[in-house]
Amino acid sequence: MKTSIYWHKSHNVTVLIYHLVFPAKYRRAVLSHIVDLTLKEICLEIEKRYELKFLEIGSDKDHIHFLVQSVPMYSITKLVTLLKSLTAREVFKKHPEIKKILWGGEFWSDGYFASTVGRHGDEKMLAKYVKNQGVTDYELLHGDYQLKLF
Repeated sequence: MKTSIYWHKSHNVTVLIYHLVFPAKYRRAVLSHIVDLTLKEICLEIEKRYELKFLEIGSDKDHIHFLVQSVPMYSITKLVTLLKSLTAREVFKKHPEIKKILWGGEFWSDGYFASTVGRHGDEKMLAKYVKNQGVTDYELLHGDYQLKLF
């Protein structure tokens, strides 16, 4: 697995990591081993042209998972649109036989799954961290503090 990085810009530093899942059109089993390798090559080319970093890519026969790091200028919708359009175009170029399986149409279905991924912990751990801002270690150990509510 590749490691995420801190992206430094003029006014911000970010580590934005997403877990994306794209199902193939009609949930057809078109992601063979060779198509999977092609998709990984395409993603390496995408990394060179866009501010993206693919940390992991895994596929099953009818869908693919990406663990991808992005910058804030790409909304999740823009990121999904970018990845779906570029990968579909290149897969169809390199594997024209897949167009026949998908009746000459689109490679990906319209839907997708997207979730944020924390580099420094899970949701519960971060919620506790945020909730306890300003509370000293002593207060935490001895329960000697008022719970802060919104």
